[in-house]
Amino acid sequence: MAGAASVLSDDSTISRLDRKLARLEWGMAFVSGIGAFVLMILAVVSVSGRNFFNEPLRGYVDWIETAMPLIAIFGIAYVQRQGGHIRMDIVVGQLKGRLLWAVEFLTTFAVLILMVLLVWGTWSHFDRSFDFSAPNWSRDSSIDIGLPIWPAKLVVPVAFAVMSLRLALQVWGYGRAFLQGAERPVAVPLVQTAAEQAAAEAAQIEGRD
Repeated sequence: MAGAASVLSDDSTISRLDRKLARLEWGMAFVSGIGAFVLMILAVVSVSGRNFFNEPLRGYVDWIETAMPLIAIFGIAYVQRQGGHIRMDIVVGQLKGRLLWAVEFLTTFAVLILMVLLVWGTWSHFDRSFDFSAPNWSRDSSIDIGLPIWPAKLVVPVAFAVMSLRLALQVWGYGRAFLQGAERPVAVPLVQTAAEQAAAEAAQIEGRD
């Protein structure tokens, strides 16, 4: 797991784009969190119904399956901006200067290619499910209560498309840092030391007082 990271900002074009995209990513992560909260409520309703009325929530498993992409995938671009995805920090953390930015550029670019391919593949998967002429605009549905599947399938290419935008911005940022020889570039996650993490957490707590 990656360590805590900070993203610096300035008045450059790339930083302004980073902040605009970050607002969208935060909103998507918020929706993902709301989805998880709603599922917890449904779980309480289902368990309570089973225990007190011998009648669990009908279609509970269908609702879980439908909401799972929203919970698991919709916030991945937000996590990418924060540097929170799994990576080999024990290796990358030993690199400095242009070598570090070159490695980050190459690895991020490779992931960007993969994500673009996944956008194409998952959109095709959604397209096979969606049909304006079909009931509920869906060619397939869940087994128990017949929920349309296409909304869950649409979540994935949308999340991957935003992730691709984030990766493209980071490729730009790492390439810019390599060319300029920058020590602390903007619009890319910078891994913090333990002391920096502690200082950031202390400042956050003080800000709430």
